[in-house]
Amino acid sequence: MRLNAGIITEKLEATKEFYTEVLDFGVSFENEFYLLLHTPNESAQISFLLPNHPSQKPIFQPAFKGEGVYLTIEVEDVDVVYGKLREKGIQMEIEIQDEPWGDRHFAILDPNGIGIDIVTFTNPE
Repeated sequence: MRLNAGIITEKLEATKEFYTEVLDFGVSFENEFYLLLHTPNESAQISFLLPNHPSQKPIFQPAFKGEGVYLTIEVEDVDVVYGKLREKGIQMEIEIQDEPWGDRHFAILDPNGIGIDIVTFTNPE
């Protein structure tokens, strides 16, 4: 079984630019209403869909309202990724920090208002 989360958004082009240029995702597939992206190592995918597209059933038409969703991206060295994103001028929503439960992480927002927690897991205190 595999999971592919999908977000319904008007911001397909801004989303593609963010994930490919900021997070180095690749494009697996795209057309005028659908965008499928993959992580740099191709181990996971995420999709984005235009709202109210006539090819889609009603359940897949309402747009995401920008709250209540987050993604976690686990990386080998969170400090390296943090430095690269800082160099690109990406705004940090949560500065890099260690948590007592075993995360070293920071967070950013994508163009849709989705919080992205970028983390390297460490040993809990």
